Amino acid sequence: MKRKISQKLKKELPGLKRNISLKNYTTFKIGGPVKYFFVAKNKEDLIETIKKAKELKLPFFILGGGSNLLVSDKGFDGLVIKILNSKFYIPNSKIFAEAGTPLTLIVNEAAKKGLTGLEWAAGIPGTVGGAIYGNAGAFGRSMKDVVKEVEYGEVGFPSEIRLLKIKNRDCEFSYKDSIFKHKKNLIILSAILQLKKGNKKVIESKIKKNLEQRKKTQPLNFPSAGSIFKNPPGFSAGELIEKCGLKGKKIGGVKISEKHANFILNLGRHPPATQGKAKDVIKLINLIKQKVKNKFKVNLEEEIQILE
Repeated sequence: MKRKISQKLKKELPGLKRNISLKNYTTFKIGGPVKYFFVAKNKEDLIETIKKAKELKLPFFILGGGSNLLVSDKGFDGLVIKILNSKFYIPNSKIFAEAGTPLTLIVNEAAKKGLTGLEWAAGIPGTVGGAIYGNAGAFGRSMKDVVKEVEYGEVGFPSEIRLLKIKNRDCEFSYKDSIFKHKKNLIILSAILQLKKGNKKVIESKIKKNLEQRKKTQPLNFPSAGSIFKNPPGFSAGELIEKCGLKGKKIGGVKISEKHANFILNLGRHPPATQGKAKDVIKLINLIKQKVKNKFKVNLEEEIQILE
């Protein structure tokens, strides 16, 4: 049966690869191999690949920029679809962008056009689709402030995909959350972002200031997945972790950053350090949750996705 699936996929998806290491496709630089790997260069590729996976009852995962993601050391026994659908255009004060468009690219292009509203996103890795999925935010702003409309595919049974559009108010945006996180059969394809006309020099100044703040407060010299935990209501996750005395805590080839305690760093990208492993990240995550729970009676919730 497995051989038939492999043969059918290879025949119908030219360019399909097997046993590809996922660590090179995540910002954490951690993770084992995926059984099948396919690059979707446009929306049509993405839709057809999902259909094939559904027809074959094959687990699949859609991979954007690879940030906010921890891949198991064992990898993923299914199909990873890497999205490269990255067309975008800017009519007036709107930005139409496909899900695979790098968020930083949109920020820079908006600035060139003198459009304000995305300065907060400067330096955030990942794609437009991923940013909408997790309602990415910084400096008091988030995607919910700029999303006007989202085009998505609703995956049905057995392999039907309906193309639909949803307005901002129905995306159920909240802190680091959206409807797409809870309804896994909704696949983000593209979006329209609504910005405003602004002063180009002021916009560029804000972007520069935000990038400097990130450099000052975040450990950007080692691979990481970004913030590991959401901030609990009324608290800073990083401060809670720091007050538990966990800054610098190391397990294997990973450690909690001394610069920002809500970051776990992969030390293995800088020899002769031990290569970071997902199992050690999980151990640190569990240790943090336990310590914070015991000391502050606060339950930390992961912001990152774990693929296994």
